[in-house]
Amino acid sequence: MAKTKKAVDAEEQKSDGLDVVQYANETKKELSKVVWPSRQQLFSESAAVILMVILVATIVYVVDNLFIWISGRVF
Repeated sequence: MAKTKKAVDAEEQKSDGLDVVQYANETKKELSKVVWPSRQQLFSESAAVILMVILVATIVYVVDNLFIWISGRVF
């Protein structure tokens, strides 16, 4: 029995382990399980991250300048 081009293409996709429609359906199913943060959580956690980045950058800046000052005194 001769197979249609569509059937042959479908078999080739399955043999490669790639089924775009199944992938899209599973992705949609998994995304429906995600618990998205509220707007308040999003803003508060973003603010915390920004403050920590500023704090760490300031510490690195101070330590860098300290080493520059010390190396200037030694050499």
